[in-house]
Amino acid sequence: MTRINFDKESAATYAARPARKVPGFDSLHRMVSMLLAERAPKDARILVLGAGGGLELTALADAHPGWSFDGIDPSPDMLQLARHTSAAHAERVQLIQAYIDGAPDGPYDGATALLTFHFIPREQRLATLQHIYRRLKPGAAFTLAHISFAQTEPERSQWIARHVGYSAAPGADPAQLQEACDTIRAKLTILAPEEEEAMLRQAGFTGVSLFYAGLSFRGWVACKP
Repeated sequence: MTRINFDKESAATYAARPARKVPGFDSLHRMVSMLLAERAPKDARILVLGAGGGLELTALADAHPGWSFDGIDPSPDMLQLARHTSAAHAERVQLIQAYIDGAPDGPYDGATALLTFHFIPREQRLATLQHIYRRLKPGAAFTLAHISFAQTEPERSQWIARHVGYSAAPGADPAQLQEACDTIRAKLTILAPEEEEAMLRQAGFTGVSLFYAGLSFRGWVACKP
């Protein structure tokens, strides 16, 4: 799988970024918690892909004291941050340095991947979804949320500018904003919403439904039949 890592500098500043960049970030966690709980038992085992940082681990563990979690992330620095952030739930959280192909087999009662898939190249997206699918119990839910918007111009460029502008400080240097837009174009893999949904179905998921839309971000819930 793709070798994308967050280094120590990125990890050190990560915790404050999602709330600034993702509209309704705390509510996103609440929605994911509710949607997973619709199908997961009180003692569920949950797979968290891209768990570095520990924010969703902590939110889910706070909400569901009977759940246990396997958090998967390739970055040792991000996992160290996750270990610190979720320390209050350490007995229920196992953190594993790996990509999804190196995750435990499960089977899991649910899975989630938040703010992760836009770092995965297009050619590896389907395989990633298939790895998650195979690790789920029948009937389990999977939630994912990340950047997704139209990939035709001029819509694509407009959405990139909106994404950058949302978290920019007042009076930000236009040159820096343009540099941020260029970085997104070069480094992130952003698919149109309809392609995201088609790929989920191709991986085997059913009941694919949009549950969250916040400016440049979209979130879906699906299940393993």
